[in-house]
Amino acid sequence: MRVADAFLAAHGRAPEGVWHAPGRVNLIGEHTDYNDGFVLPFALPWGVSAAVARRDDGVVAIRSLQAPDEAYTLTDLDRAEGWVRYAAGVVWALRDAGHDVGGADIVLDGDVPRGAGLSSSAALEVSVAVALDELYGLGLDRMTLARLAQRAENEFVGMPCGIMDQAASALSAEGHALFLDCRSLGHRNVPLDVSAAGYTFMIIDTGVHHELADGQYARRRQDCENAAKRLGVAALRDVTDLAAALARLTGDERKRVQHVVTENHRVEATVGLLRAGAVAEVGALLNASHLSLRDQFEVSSPELDVAVEAAVRGGARGARMTGGGFGGSAIALVPADRVDGVRDEVSRAYREREFAAPRFLPAVPSPGARRLA
Repeated sequence: MRVADAFLAAHGRAPEGVWHAPGRVNLIGEHTDYNDGFVLPFALPWGVSAAVARRDDGVVAIRSLQAPDEAYTLTDLDRAEGWVRYAAGVVWALRDAGHDVGGADIVLDGDVPRGAGLSSSAALEVSVAVALDELYGLGLDRMTLARLAQRAENEFVGMPCGIMDQAASALSAEGHALFLDCRSLGHRNVPLDVSAAGYTFMIIDTGVHHELADGQYARRRQDCENAAKRLGVAALRDVTDLAAALARLTGDERKRVQHVVTENHRVEATVGLLRAGAVAEVGALLNASHLSLRDQFEVSSPELDVAVEAAVRGGARGARMTGGGFGGSAIALVPADRVDGVRDEVSRAYREREFAAPRFLPAVPSPGARRLA
């Protein structure tokens, strides 16, 4: 295993184990997680593997095969920089929560396409979290580990993400989507065997790398918090009379509320359709979600809009941007016999607009975090 070999070369000893956590794609339910709403992600075949061994001196040494010229040996976790803060933050969160976590040598190897909105950061965090949980005998359940990984990203990295990405990485099951109530953290796996109905999910990576920590994501979250306060509810999930709520709001706050409330309904409707085996009908909900994210939440981009429009024109039943937005990827529900046609149509549309060529990836519902060796 490549990451184990790299660990041996770096540290002169074998790791105590190798753990893997996947990236995720969100089928539907965007920007609802931090509004205490519903989401429906599933894990992907790509992720981050962590080869880890304990140290008895309290020091945390972190390196990545994707950054071979960077290696950090930290006695003070606050000195971590850049991508290293995602791993160091997990150690910090575990220790700050009162768990007896000592030092560790950590070598990472990831294959999640970076900047594509497929949550490479959560995969990194969760892989480290499950490794340290097992090595130090903490006995934490997967949701607790997901919440600690989220806390690392919120408080140590400074990215105010919701719980969806870490939960999807930690809790997903092969062949299923994870239906998650982001308030209660109640969850269940929903069968997602679209191939039996003659469909496949396609990820369209626009190649536009996004950086959610640049303030745009935080501003959208603040809009939602401001609107909830104005409406006198704990979170936008509690809005039950949308028309009355919209009548009390103006501007960006009004738009954000309209998206969040209707998106929650779309998640619940999607779960119902999947359980009923009505896979094709999910397409219309994907289309509606994208329009809402484009027009009401204003987090799309020209490349995402062209990808979605061209995918549907090429034969997809539906498509939408996925992830935080401002770039990244779209997901399309495509009849198995129209995959080539969708690829051709999206590629043609990109050439016409002189966009860089997109990348097409099959989205196969995959297992969550697990030990590999």
